[in-house]
Amino acid sequence: MDVHEAAALLERGEGVAIDVREPREWQAGRMPGSRHVPLGELGARIDELPRATTIVAVCRSGNRSALVTRALRDAGFPAENLDGGLQAWTRAGLPLEPSDGRVA
Repeated sequence: MDVHEAAALLERGEGVAIDVREPREWQAGRMPGSRHVPLGELGARIDELPRATTIVAVCRSGNRSALVTRALRDAGFPAENLDGGLQAWTRAGLPLEPSDGRVA
C-alpha cells in the first residue's frame, strides 16, 4: 500500500499502523498514532492486534514490515505493508511524531 493510500485509510479510521522497528528507531520518529510492536515481540503480542480493521505494517524501508504483513495475513489478519516504509512516508512530506522526529 502506498503512503497516500495508507494516510487516507488511517485518517478515515479504517486502519491502524503497527510499527515493527526497534525501540531506538521508534523513539527517533514514527507515524502519528502508530502502535509499537517490535518485530521480535510480534508472536507474543499478536493477541493485542485488531482483527476487525486493516493493519498497516510499518518499518524503515518496507522490508521487515513485508515479512510481518505475510505472517499477519497467514494468521487471518487484514494486513497491508507500507511500501517504502517510513522513508517513503517522510519523502512524501507526511508528518512524524514528535514534530522534530526523524527516520533512524
